[in-house]
Amino acid sequence: MNIVLLSGGSGKRLWPLSNDIRSKQFIKIFRQEDGTYESMVQRVYHQIRQVDPDATVTIATSKTQVSAIHNQLGEEVGISVEPCRRDTFPAIALATAYLVDVCGIDPEESVVVCPVDPYVEEDYFRALKKLSEQADKGEANLVLMGIEPTYPSEKYGYIIPESNELTAWVSTFKEKPTADVAAEYIRQGALWNGGVFAYKLKYVMGRAHELIDFTDYRDLYAKYHTLSKISFDYAVAEHEDRIQVQRFGGSWKDLGTWNTLTEAMEEAVIGKGTMNDNCRNVHILNEMDVPVLAMGLKNVVISASPEGILVSDKEQSSYIKPFVDRFEQQIMFAEKSWGSYKVIDVEETSLTIKVTLNPGHGMNYHNHKNRDEVWVVLSGTGETVVDDCLRKVKAGDVITMAAGRRHTVIAETELKLIEVQLGEDIKVTDKEKFSMPNL
Repeated sequence: MNIVLLSGGSGKRLWPLSNDIRSKQFIKIFRQEDGTYESMVQRVYHQIRQVDPDATVTIATSKTQVSAIHNQLGEEVGISVEPCRRDTFPAIALATAYLVDVCGIDPEESVVVCPVDPYVEEDYFRALKKLSEQADKGEANLVLMGIEPTYPSEKYGYIIPESNELTAWVSTFKEKPTADVAAEYIRQGALWNGGVFAYKLKYVMGRAHELIDFTDYRDLYAKYHTLSKISFDYAVAEHEDRIQVQRFGGSWKDLGTWNTLTEAMEEAVIGKGTMNDNCRNVHILNEMDVPVLAMGLKNVVISASPEGILVSDKEQSSYIKPFVDRFEQQIMFAEKSWGSYKVIDVEETSLTIKVTLNPGHGMNYHNHKNRDEVWVVLSGTGETVVDDCLRKVKAGDVITMAAGRRHTVIAETELKLIEVQLGEDIKVTDKEKFSMPNL
């Protein structure tokens, strides 16, 4: 089975645990048997592997998420990188071209496209396999998953099938309605449109060539910034007559808000948090190394991270985005392919960061024109390279890099250090990368 997971989102609705780099699918809230936590993207990826160990999994995402994906899933996962945001049709066209032109998959094969962040169980992935098998038959150009609605939701579009069969032809699509209209749709046998569908690769390749002037994957990638922003539904689905829908009646949740996210949590507190016996339906998610205490609260979510602190009624938390849009703040936490970093102090002429490098990983070899840097190793062992000079480092060592000096650090064991940036003009863009010297 070939699967494309769409990984987007700006991280506004689950602030302060999410930001412009770490969207909701990277937040680790699902407790595992060993006591550690995994994220939505890790959970979905592992579930796919359980149902189909040989599945080809490709994640369609933006440049800003690539490091977090590698951090959480490893270097082997396939990634179709969007040079910039252009909505779902260009993203799916690019991922399809990636599978055909880069991965060499036969255009006659089918692929299933679905969001990376639903909260689902194993039966969902067995249903994806059936969706792929139905697309293989070639009866329809598109085969959608129609989710059996549990209430008249205003958040989803609706699919109205021609019959009540497990696999049926689609009569019509309906946009996101009011609750009253949604109830009427459900009475007509409508299904939720969860954005899950399957097609033969040759079909979308053909549609892409009809709508976009390009030769192959590399040409499409180079022209990507010139493409119009348009969804797959508007560009393709609404103009296609040969569409089928397969019903799915299993568990399916869109964890897009704090309210729905806390419903999926197995425990009330993650991180340092305590509540008294008078609290009801309260959840605490704390990424800070300070305790959070809740007293006598009801239907509240409390979330704390280096980005900020949220204390909200759960239903009101759905309206968080316009308030977060007003905040002007640099990214305070991010996962990278080599590890992670957390900003712990910001001053006018200095920035202090705690950096964790995973064993065997290192930063790019780079320099900065407008700032000096000092590294203090807190724990672990590794190597630094400063202006082509190699040095072994351990806890207690201090490394200084004046502006312009090329430098990197490579971890042997897990390596934790404090990085202090000093300068009048500290910017993320002040960075030039170089090839590593042969030492």
